[in-house]
Amino acid sequence: MLKIKSIKKYTRTVLCKMKKILFITALSISVVFFYSCDIRNNGKKQAAIKDSTTVMVIDTAYNFGSVKEGEIVEYSFRFKNSGKNPLVISNAQASCGCTVPEKPEEPIAPGNTGFIKVKFNSDKRSGEARKTITVTSNARPEFPALILKGTVIGKVE
Repeated sequence: MLKIKSIKKYTRTVLCKMKKILFITALSISVVFFYSCDIRNNGKKQAAIKDSTTVMVIDTAYNFGSVKEGEIVEYSFRFKNSGKNPLVISNAQASCGCTVPEKPEEPIAPGNTGFIKVKFNSDKRSGEARKTITVTSNARPEFPALILKGTVIGKVE
C-alpha cells in the first residue's frame, strides 16, 4: 500500500513538471512568433518615419454641440501633407475607450489630403465631453492633438 502511494505521488510530481515545461515552451514560441511579426511591420514604419515630412492640419478641433446620451458622434479631421515625402500615420489613439479613431492605412502622398475618422459613443457619458486624439506620424513638427468636444444631455427617467 505504501509503495502505491509513493508511485502515485511520483507520477503527480512528474506530470506537474511536464505541464510546466509544456507551458513555458508554448509561451516562448508565442513570444518569438509575435515578436517576429512586429519586427517585419515595424521595419517598414521605421523606414517611413525616418523620411519625415510636414503636415498642415485643417481641423484641429470639432465641437459637436449638444447630443442626447446614447447618440454616436462621427467626424473626420482633415489634414494635408505639405511636405516632400509621403506622410505615414503609424498610430491614432483616443484619450478614452468611448472614442475610436480610424487612421489611414496607406501613406498620404505630398500635396494630398487625408482624414482621421473619429466615432464618439455618448452612452453613459452625460455632461461636458472633451476627447483628445493623439496622432503618431513621420511629420515634423509633430501632429498636434485633435480635440472632439461638446455636451451630452443625459436621459430623463
